[in-house]
Amino acid sequence: QVQLVESGGGLVQAGGSLRLSCAASGIIFSANAMAWYRQAPGRQRELVATITSGGSTNYADSAKGRFTVSRDNAKNTVYLEMNSLKPEDTAVYYCNAYISAWKSYWGQGTQVTVSS
Repeated sequence: QVQLVESGGGLVQAGGSLRLSCAASGIIFSANAMAWYRQAPGRQRELVATITSGGSTNYADSAKGRFTVSRDNAKNTVYLEMNSLKPEDTAVYYCNAYISAWKSYWGQGTQVTVSS
């Protein structure tokens, strides 16, 4: 049974920081690429950042220079460090485990709210 459990969301003022965590179980964590997505009210879910099994990272333009994705394979956990947060970063943030082109798993999401 695969589980992805996000934590670390909350309410923060603009300019502040948050660190999201996603603990995975039921998959060979070290072998899989992981990603963070977000979905704001009334908008489609969008990719925020990815990290391969080898640790290579990629970011959406909106996240570059402010967000950092990392992973700890010993803890089966992926992180998203978010700095200089803006109100437009307000969304539910989801962790995703990419298994193959036709299979991936999602966490339940964690709410991030940035006040102006």
